[in-house]
Amino acid sequence: FGDEVSPLLSQYIKEKENSLFSHENSAQTFYLASPKLRRQSEVVQRLADMVGKNVKLYDMVLQFLRTLFLRTRNMHYCTLRAELLMALHDQEVNDICSIDPCHKFTWCVDACIRDKFIDSKRSRELQGFLDGIRRGQEFVLGDLSMVLCDPFSMNTVGLSMMRNLQHCLNNESLPRDSSEIVLLVRMMGLGLGSWDMIDSQLFREPKLESSLFTKFLPMISSLMVEDHTRVLSAKLPEEPPLSATAPSDLFLTFVKENPIASFTTLYYSLQVTRMKDRVAACNIIPVLVHCENERAYEDTFLHSLISFLIAMSDEFAHDDFCSVVFDDYLLPGISRENVFRHLLRLLWYIHPKVPQGRLQAILDWHTAQQ
Repeated sequence: FGDEVSPLLSQYIKEKENSLFSHENSAQTFYLASPKLRRQSEVVQRLADMVGKNVKLYDMVLQFLRTLFLRTRNMHYCTLRAELLMALHDQEVNDICSIDPCHKFTWCVDACIRDKFIDSKRSRELQGFLDGIRRGQEFVLGDLSMVLCDPFSMNTVGLSMMRNLQHCLNNESLPRDSSEIVLLVRMMGLGLGSWDMIDSQLFREPKLESSLFTKFLPMISSLMVEDHTRVLSAKLPEEPPLSATAPSDLFLTFVKENPIASFTTLYYSLQVTRMKDRVAACNIIPVLVHCENERAYEDTFLHSLISFLIAMSDEFAHDDFCSVVFDDYLLPGISRENVFRHLLRLLWYIHPKVPQGRLQAILDWHTAQQ
C-alpha cells in the first residue's frame, strides 16, 4: 500500500510547488482556489478512492503524512491531511469521519478557509474544540496542530488577525480585550508549533506571552493607525505628506524571537502591499529579514508578497523602492534557490520599469553568489 501511495504524495508536493513558483499568472494564484475545488484534484480523489471506508488504510496514510512532515518540515503534507479528510467527508464516509477526532474541527476550519475569515460564531466553535480536549486525549492536539499548520489555515488565521485588529481600532478597544484575537493567537501558536509538538510528542498548547497582547499587538495597531492617518492626510489640500515611524527596537526584538509576532508582521506587510501603500511597504519590508526562523523566506509568504509587489510595478521606477525590496530583503536571501526563483518571477513582470543599472546590479549580485 505504501508503494502505491508514495508516488501520489510526491506528485502532490510537486503540484503545490509548481503553483507557488509558476510565473504564468501575475495575479495571486495559490490561495485563490476554494477548499472544495482543491480536493477535487486527481491525487486527493485517488487517495480517497484507495482508502475507501477502510479505517486501517486511512490511519496508514495519516502516519505516512506525519512521518514525511517530520522528515521534511514541508507544510503541504498538512494541507493533504485536511484535504483527504474533507474529501471523505464530501463522500459521506462516516466509518472514517466518525472516528477521526479532528473531523468537526477540520470541517469548521474548512468553512473558515472558504470564507477567508473566522467570524465570532466559528471562533466560539473552534475555541470549544480546543478547550474540550479531555485528559488522556491530549495527543489529539498533534493532529489539530497539523490541520492548523496547513498554509491555507494559517493564511485564514493571518487575514482574520488583520481584520480583528482593524475592528479593535474602529471600536477603540484593546487587542487583549478581544476573545477572537486571543483565540487567533492560540491557533497561530498551535499551527506554528506543530512540527515541534509532533517531533517531541509533548502534546500541550504553547505558552503565550502576555507581552504579545500588551505590547506587540498594540504596536502593530499603531502602525495601522498611522497608515490610515497618512491616507486621509494625503487627501487634504496643503497638508505636507506624512512619513512613517520606523519600528522600534522592542518591535524588532519581538519579530526576531517570537514566531507569532513574526507571523503577524508578515500578514501586516501583505496587507500594506495589497493596499499599494508605498510608505508603509518601505517601512516594514526591511524588517522582514529579521523574522524568527527566517519565516519571511518561506514559499507561501514569498508567493503572496511577490504577487502584490507585481501589482505595484510602477514603484520600481524609483530607486528607493528598489533598494527596499531588493537590497534590504530579496538579495540577502538570494543564495537560496527558492528566493531566487521568486525574484525571477517578480523581474519577469516588472523589468521594463526597473532602471537598467539596477537590473544589471541584481544579475551581477547573483553571479557573485554562484
